[in-house]
Amino acid sequence: MRAGNLLRQLDQRLLPPLTRVVARLGDRSGRSGVLSWAAVLSAAAVLGTAVWAVDDTPVGDRTVGEVTRVGVAEGDSVPGYLRSAAADLAALPTSAPAAEGGTYALVTLDAYLPPQRLATVLGGVGVSTVFGRVPLPGRQTEIVKIPALRVPDDVVAGMEQVAARKETEAADYRARAAAVDGDGVGERELREQYASGAEVAAAEAAAYRAGCACVYAAVVRATPVALRGVAARPDVRAVDPAPEVYRLDRTVFTPPLPEQHDVVRPPADTGPSPTPTRSERPAPAISAPAPSAAVGESSEPAPAVTIPSLEPSNPVPTEPVPSSVTTSPDATAAEPASSPSSS
Repeated sequence: MRAGNLLRQLDQRLLPPLTRVVARLGDRSGRSGVLSWAAVLSAAAVLGTAVWAVDDTPVGDRTVGEVTRVGVAEGDSVPGYLRSAAADLAALPTSAPAAEGGTYALVTLDAYLPPQRLATVLGGVGVSTVFGRVPLPGRQTEIVKIPALRVPDDVVAGMEQVAARKETEAADYRARAAAVDGDGVGERELREQYASGAEVAAAEAAAYRAGCACVYAAVVRATPVALRGVAARPDVRAVDPAPEVYRLDRTVFTPPLPEQHDVVRPPADTGPSPTPTRSERPAPAISAPAPSAAVGESSEPAPAVTIPSLEPSNPVPTEPVPSSVTTSPDATAAEPASSPSSS
């Protein structure tokens, strides 16, 4: 109940009896003393009610606006980050009461892996999200976040959604290139940029359609013992525990790319090469500018783009897919993933 309503009710209940008492005592001696005491008591009652009403107000969420960052930033030393993550994992108390569901951690891989390999690498722990990128030789490609409660099914379904978006992006690039009029230097360069962007987007779409080796990190949640077990598996580069994380919607994860070995720095564009491979691990490079904000743009490892919510489906990969491994204890067959966002 709000303080204003309480004060009005207090007036309605206390003032009439107080008025009658004052009227009866009006002809007696000491009338001024009674009135003084009555005024003091009324003021004390009103003040006490107001204080109680204010103290009873619920306290809001004090963490609103706070963002936790886990991973690397531009200019960070990659070897230093790997050593720090290993030390934090070793120092994670095993006997301490674990948070419900375990401790969140960022798992970074040694190489880009296809979805089918993730069941072995991430089996036994709850997976929330995987990070992917098509490793085109010498080209910058988009970092995508794919919600994945079931591995590999959700990852394959997420790649299909990214492929559809990339096909639309490639078509938009081509249309914009065709719409550029003139044969001057500026017009030719703009057409070349749009054509290059279309090649990269089309190559990304084809790679994701084929279930490419594009996944290089994941956000997981497990006990300290399970996290240390994941760190000892092949293909795992580091496990960075984040016990301070309680809400994923207020956390930004920035894992290093497999080809980053010394310092995290912006990539350079070494020229178009739109043919992806599964075995190569090239350094990323900046692609042509995106045709529009609605389509999205290729970006350096910092901004990640989340695909739309996933619904369980039965995608048809280009090679046999093993049975799904449920990687989240609270995963359900129809549980939706998070909505699109950019970090």
